[in-house]
Amino acid sequence: MTAEELVAAAKTRADCKRLGARLDAEPDLKPAVVALARANGVDLPDDAPTWPGKRLLRLARGREASSREIGNPVALDEAFTCVSCGREVPRHGRSARDHCPWCLVGLHVDDRVPGDRASTCRARLDPVAVEQKDGRWILVYRCSGCGATRRNQVLMDGDPPDRWEAVVALTGRMP
Repeated sequence: MTAEELVAAAKTRADCKRLGARLDAEPDLKPAVVALARANGVDLPDDAPTWPGKRLLRLARGREASSREIGNPVALDEAFTCVSCGREVPRHGRSARDHCPWCLVGLHVDDRVPGDRASTCRARLDPVAVEQKDGRWILVYRCSGCGATRRNQVLMDGDPPDRWEAVVALTGRMP
């Protein structure tokens, strides 16, 4: 198999690990992978064939930048001032709180995972409904800026907990 065929055949993470280990075990394959990376527009120094096989494989596949991205960001649990009622909302202490426990209003701050604070929208999230899933109460929000719908678990174990009367007031609404 040519280097190009080997790299193209590495589809899964396990395939890439195996091929990276093979490149380390058979250093005569590395120059061909380096040549493939250079053909794909990657600017490599002369000592590139001495690099670990897994890194060379990422470069040859054009995946170096995406391999550096954090796939599961660290959740941020921060205190904040509610944009609706103006109260100071403390940290939850166990998970990332992004809504006010008194009025249930939040901000569109999370993007892919709760607590990542990666959204660029930053508009107000208004609670529009509540639903039950697997025995848990879930708040349904609609973003006033971009119109996105988000779901967030009711925090009954927080200090302070989400105000139950506000949650119950949403039970008759449909998402």
